[in-house]
Amino acid sequence: MKHSPIARIALPSIVSNLTVPLLGLADTAITGHLGSAAAMASIALGGMVFNMVYWLCNFLRMGTGSLTSQAYGARQTDEAHRLLARSLCLGLALAVVFFCLQQPIFALAMTFVEATPQTEGLTAVYFSILIWGAPAMMAQFSLNGWLLGMQDAFSPMLAAITQNVVNVAVSLMLVFGLHMGVSGVATGTLVAQYVGVALLLIMVCRRHGVRRRHLTASGTFTRGALWRFFRINTDIFFRTLCLVAVTTCFTAFSSALGETALAANTLLMQFFIFFSYFMDGFAYAGEALGGKYVGARHRQGFDALTRRLLRLAALLACVFVGLYGLAGHALIACLTDLGAVRATAGGVLWAVCLVPLAGAAAFIFDGLFIGAAATREMLTAMATACLVFFAVHALLTTDVASLWWAFIAYLATRSLAQALLLRRVRRKSFS
Repeated sequence: MKHSPIARIALPSIVSNLTVPLLGLADTAITGHLGSAAAMASIALGGMVFNMVYWLCNFLRMGTGSLTSQAYGARQTDEAHRLLARSLCLGLALAVVFFCLQQPIFALAMTFVEATPQTEGLTAVYFSILIWGAPAMMAQFSLNGWLLGMQDAFSPMLAAITQNVVNVAVSLMLVFGLHMGVSGVATGTLVAQYVGVALLLIMVCRRHGVRRRHLTASGTFTRGALWRFFRINTDIFFRTLCLVAVTTCFTAFSSALGETALAANTLLMQFFIFFSYFMDGFAYAGEALGGKYVGARHRQGFDALTRRLLRLAALLACVFVGLYGLAGHALIACLTDLGAVRATAGGVLWAVCLVPLAGAAAFIFDGLFIGAAATREMLTAMATACLVFFAVHALLTTDVASLWWAFIAYLATRSLAQALLLRRVRRKSFS
């Protein structure tokens, strides 16, 4: 098997991933010129709330992509269309729930942070505007997952780039042209979200021939199809919940070690996030191509894909180990000029170098397991790794180094557990 099918999925997906932080960065940069610290803080807090809610809903993208790629491999075009209809309906239902519960969600989020009355007021304004984007964001999850399942990573990339450009242009016009402040930033992001989903819908219709009649075909909402769709998405939801628990507690445990430790670990976590943007691109390739091979009952293709992706993951991990090992201290210096934070982060730089080695395989297996709809096995591995994280943290001396050892153990456990479960997944997928 050649690299080109993997590259065709992975490279556009990496570009799409790298645009994700740009939306928040653009909003922060624009508010940074308003001369108000409260405005900047409100954007940060509002973004935190939406990131958490939408991150938990990412199961919609993964579940849709999993089943669609299998339908694509099995040449079941009608079923692929029905999957899109199911996913869009579920996304719309979730958006309605978020809109109805917006006040409790906002109140709950504010209990976890300390904000001045002015900051909280501006955050409420930002939140009240951007909550109207929930239908667009849920639809984007569905459409991005469906397009990936149809082996199309170019369309999501184009939509993501366009969305960023529109966000910056409209926000600049509203903030500095009409002097709308935080409301202008929120409205600019809202407009960009709907432009992004409109572009995705256009490409779904034009590039893949989906028509309205396809989304209302008989058999779309049969009990068996709905049960499988919800079971897979439920597994992915709880898997994501475990992931959120680890990342949230990592920050909380860092906070308990003091401001310097928190700042250093937050800085170093950006190294892992940057690495994950690249690894997720190859995981998406595992989803799309792995699901296609499962749907086509092509076991040899699935096995060849697995070997190729693991080799590429090992190569990419070595590249990042070399990058962080050679340039880590320089990167830390670029991100902060605080001597204590530099010293603390530099003291555990070795951990950042071990992270790619421990976690590279986990990303690949995640993609392959999603493609094979082996979500229960993926949840089992994640839950085990989550328990290992908390166990190692409880056993080791509480300092910055021990916290990173717990995180490395968590990643290594995910990789090892899924490697052990791979044979079971293959047997279930091709029996």
